Amino acid sequence: MDKVVLLYSGGLDTSIMIPWLKEHHHCEVIAMCADLGQREELTGLKEKAIKTGASKLYLEDLREEFITDFIYPTLRAGAVYEGSYLLGTSFARPLIAKRAVEIAHKEKAVAVAHGATGKGNDQVRFELTVMALDPSLGIIAPWKDPAWKLRSREDCIAYAEKHHVPISQSKKRIYSEDRNIWHISHEGGVLESPGSEPPADVYTLSATEETAPDKAEYVELTFEKGIPTAVNGRKLAPVALLETLNALGAKHAIGHVDMVENRLVGIKSRGVYETPGGTILFAAHREIERLVLDRDTMHCKEALAIRYAELVYNGQWFSALREALDAFVTRTQENVTGTARLKLYKGNIIPAGTTADKSLYLEDLASFTDTELYDQKDAVGFIRLFGLPMKVAGLVERKKG
Repeated sequence: MDKVVLLYSGGLDTSIMIPWLKEHHHCEVIAMCADLGQREELTGLKEKAIKTGASKLYLEDLREEFITDFIYPTLRAGAVYEGSYLLGTSFARPLIAKRAVEIAHKEKAVAVAHGATGKGNDQVRFELTVMALDPSLGIIAPWKDPAWKLRSREDCIAYAEKHHVPISQSKKRIYSEDRNIWHISHEGGVLESPGSEPPADVYTLSATEETAPDKAEYVELTFEKGIPTAVNGRKLAPVALLETLNALGAKHAIGHVDMVENRLVGIKSRGVYETPGGTILFAAHREIERLVLDRDTMHCKEALAIRYAELVYNGQWFSALREALDAFVTRTQENVTGTARLKLYKGNIIPAGTTADKSLYLEDLASFTDTELYDQKDAVGFIRLFGLPMKVAGLVERKKG
């Protein structure tokens, strides 16, 4: 019997896919779940997978690799999709698929199966990664299989009940959620109507602005070459550092995003995200860059960050272009060493002082006082030359009049 590695989360879709794959593909199902910081969602997962029909479950602790090899490069690039989304699901998928390919090799499996639908982005992220790392492996995507007759989450719940598959999702709380150490996303249900405010029960990781403390709290983040190393002067390993910031950000309702985004397949979708620690990291990193990057490098990096975010969002993590952009980013981060102090208050992050070892900010140059580096009279000729094309255009327009 052929073996298939199923990307398994224990959620509704992947739970019912175990019996479905055995029934329709007559295969042995090996479940693989990546521990990316889901916490309680992983409790009892092995027993659940075996009870549902999997021959075994690989539960892989990939939290540190996730942070150092996927989150940090994206953070250093300043990549944010469509100005709001910090890519929490996007850069998790290539890592999950990468580990599934490795397990497929170990188990001599013939294919990798996933539970992403044909309308979303995850199908692309999973399948592009498998194609890049081992194009000889087959890919099974039940949602796109003609034999898959389930067309809604309600259908999936009914299938689970019929086949005695234990699930945690109910018809009352029917959101599609993805959680890891970086964020949690919420989609579906009442959120499919963008004209409605998200209900308060959507937010599961963090306080809301109304319930956050009435007193602000300060935090200091230290970076070395663009990588966070300490919180409030205390050096922490990657997992501990992010967990510390998650707790702090969640307390103050930091990192809530409610957006309508453009999926790769051409559909607009509405997602609600909670990224408490990650939002703090992005804000602190940006403040240090403001001090140490020259104008042209900073503006170029900002433009390339948009492209970087698109590559990550579109599942092209293992592309030559992203790797090439990483080389540029690495060069820009050589002087991004310093400390950013931030004030957190009811969903807001307010800069409260930044220092950097190689800051380009010179107080006497920035002041109104003349210095040897800057003579204000030089600005007269500079403006004449800088504005010459506009002046010529104005003269031409006047002659036409």
